[in-house]
Amino acid sequence: MSERSAGQSPEAAGRPGQSGGPAASGQRVPSADSADSAAGHSGETPDHRRDRNWTELLQELRVAQTGVQLLTAFLLALPFQAKFSDLSSAQRGLYLVVVLLAVAATGLLLMPVSLHRAVFRRHQKELLIQAANALAQAGLALLALAVAGVVTLIFDVVVGPTAGIIAGALTLLVLVLLWAVIPAIVRKQADAQTPPESRPAAAPHDRAGPAGEDEDGDGDGTI
Repeated sequence: MSERSAGQSPEAAGRPGQSGGPAASGQRVPSADSADSAAGHSGETPDHRRDRNWTELLQELRVAQTGVQLLTAFLLALPFQAKFSDLSSAQRGLYLVVVLLAVAATGLLLMPVSLHRAVFRRHQKELLIQAANALAQAGLALLALAVAGVVTLIFDVVVGPTAGIIAGALTLLVLVLLWAVIPAIVRKQADAQTPPESRPAAAPHDRAGPAGEDEDGDGDGTI
């Protein structure tokens, strides 16, 4: 009996329910999914993080660009309508301000594309991400002003100046709440629940990697 016990294979010793196994010692056996998830977060390289941040930012910019382009197209078509000549001078002035805001928002939200071309193959992806993030925030701010201006103009034409001012102010208030205040609250709660050592730190500017490898890690020399 002692010889058979001593000659027991390591596989049998590690089986659940056998003496010396994780289950017998009260330890929880981690699943493959949880292990892969932990390895994915802890093993993410700076290059992979930059690639992920840039991809997420591009997806967000596509959503914002669609909205601002539709708004700009709507505004640019208004002067060619028959009733446009009935607008007062104040309403026309408001319309021109709104058009400028929409065009400026479009330019800011599309500017990351030109920045990407400017720093292409120059190993500056971190700088590109930071600049595109600032441009996206500025573009959203101008877009909120443009939307509020459109609402003000519509209510001014349909109801009156007082209704237009009230509707525009409420619209701007709602957009600031949805696009700035609530995200800031969510971020603050997330920071409170995240240990300081796990929070993302500001990364230094990109540097060229080893020979034959760029910051993407794919060796093609692109950012």
